[in-house]
Amino acid sequence: MARQKSSRKDKTPAGPDREALRRHIRARGAEYLDDPNITSVGIGRKNGDGPLCIQFTVGIKGDSAIEALGSRRIPDVIEVEGEPVPTDVIQRSYRPSWEIVEAEAADLRRSRADPLRPGISVAHPAETAGTLGLIVFDRATGAPCILSNWHVLHGNRGRIGDRVVQPGPFDDNDTALNGAGTLLRSHLGAAGDCALARIRQRDVDRSVYGLDVTPRWMARVELGDRLVKSGRTTAITHGIVRRVDVMAKLDYGLPAGRQAIGCFEIGPDPERPSPDGEISKGGDSGAAWLVMADDAPTDIFAGLHFAGEGLGQSDEHALACYPASVQKKLDFVLEPPGAALAADAGMDTVVPRAGYDPGFLGVPVPEPGLSTAQKRDAVNFGRAQTIPYTHFSVCLSARRRMARYVAWNVDGARMVVLPRRPFTLDPRIDAKHQLGDELYAGNRLDRGHIARRADLCWGPVAEARQANQDSFYFTNIAPQHERFNQSARSGLWGELENLVLEQADVQDIRLAVQAGPVFGEDDTPYRGALIPRAFWKLIAYRGGDGRLRAAAFVLSQSDLLHDLEELDLDPFRIHQLSLTELARRTALDFEPLYPADVLAHPELVTRPAAPEALADPAATFIEISSPAKLRF
Repeated sequence: MARQKSSRKDKTPAGPDREALRRHIRARGAEYLDDPNITSVGIGRKNGDGPLCIQFTVGIKGDSAIEALGSRRIPDVIEVEGEPVPTDVIQRSYRPSWEIVEAEAADLRRSRADPLRPGISVAHPAETAGTLGLIVFDRATGAPCILSNWHVLHGNRGRIGDRVVQPGPFDDNDTALNGAGTLLRSHLGAAGDCALARIRQRDVDRSVYGLDVTPRWMARVELGDRLVKSGRTTAITHGIVRRVDVMAKLDYGLPAGRQAIGCFEIGPDPERPSPDGEISKGGDSGAAWLVMADDAPTDIFAGLHFAGEGLGQSDEHALACYPASVQKKLDFVLEPPGAALAADAGMDTVVPRAGYDPGFLGVPVPEPGLSTAQKRDAVNFGRAQTIPYTHFSVCLSARRRMARYVAWNVDGARMVVLPRRPFTLDPRIDAKHQLGDELYAGNRLDRGHIARRADLCWGPVAEARQANQDSFYFTNIAPQHERFNQSARSGLWGELENLVLEQADVQDIRLAVQAGPVFGEDDTPYRGALIPRAFWKLIAYRGGDGRLRAAAFVLSQSDLLHDLEELDLDPFRIHQLSLTELARRTALDFEPLYPADVLAHPELVTRPAAPEALADPAATFIEISSPAKLRF
């Protein structure tokens, strides 16, 4: 089985050991590939099951081909550190796995996914579609990142800092709405074909789609090791390592041109054949090969798939980069820094809770103003009428026992991925002012975060961990129908913030967000509480010109509340509204932000409004059934 360091000393008869062969290929591999007919050189077994040998692949075999190409004949034996080593020659060429093959049926691999998972479609907007290999973490910042190939995330037309999209443009050409991150680092050369993209505004699930394992270790494979991968096109396929320490020559087109890539080769596993005999096709580039053990996939990362056989060749095989080489070039880790701290539920608070920062954007974005009656209803925290948490503040209604509003800051450039926590009452606040678990048992109500958990987990790990924990206090929770709340059932609230970051020119990837229920006297009574029929959200940001912009929305769940024990499937509708209309509906004061209202001030809109936008935005709602109608 694959392992970090091999204790095995495979030798040819009276020949050098594996390390000597490895040193020879590292020293002479590029020289061999200068021959126009040689496509790769590596360590294999002669005739498939014979002694260790130096194995060459060539584009064409035969004396006439050698003469026509100006190639040299490969000797039967090569001397390595004073010992004779046999050679083996196979006719074979390679191509990067970026040509796309139409899928027989659409599935989640080629759809927009939130959370992101390894095994699904991803690409640079100027490319077609490849595979998201793994979710890894930037060693310096702990930020979650997409690991895939250079030719998937960067390519000949890309540059560091570009957006990457999920799914790739071949699967969904609406790239403006599918942003998943930004290209952080990449490499194309002897160490591999690899790239890293910083994930933006998407949650993550690190388990590999279809395999349901989360890679936590890396290994250097040996000949005969059994592997499995999950790719965008061929899904789950199995293979066997048949050549190691390979240098392969591939043409990436201009300007990258021909490149010699260090890798190993995988052939089909006859005990686990794929339905069509293919272990990879176009679109599988970037998939992670994992070690198989006891007929099951392990959590050991064995290689990053980047190429397969050339067109018209019947010898099925794949090439994969070595994980250690890729890691060295891209500087990532498989486990999030501070993961042990994040999992420690008993860890004491180490970061002062400063609450919402109205100056976070560099210009004032104050919290909503309260009427006299609302101030009397607010649960005080000391002398303040809001309760401070890490990166957010809550104005808690004593009468309704839930937040009147929550205000929070989002730093999209410093997100940290952390595990979910249990919901709990805030011990600093009298329990009589909080709705607890008794409201949510045995029905269709979700414990809905008002301030999105993913929005709050940013900054240093200890600070992000505390924000994550704070987000699960019931003071930040409101009763929401499960179809309203769950991301798997549309996640419409979260998508609003994603759309702002993707459609608007957002300065420093920072947002100031405020949200809460729309309290009404006709709200649905249930188990001693009143269930809000609607929720509002206000998103403020600075554009590239430095000017403040604010957009407000309301989403109703009233049609879902007629029977809280049953699931109603009526569609939701999001409406964009002016801040003056939002103030009328909530009785909160947003007047300091009126000059930034993108509906009341069309000159602030950075993209043309859709033709169906109404002429008098302050007087009515604009229904948003398509993201194209959002005015940011």
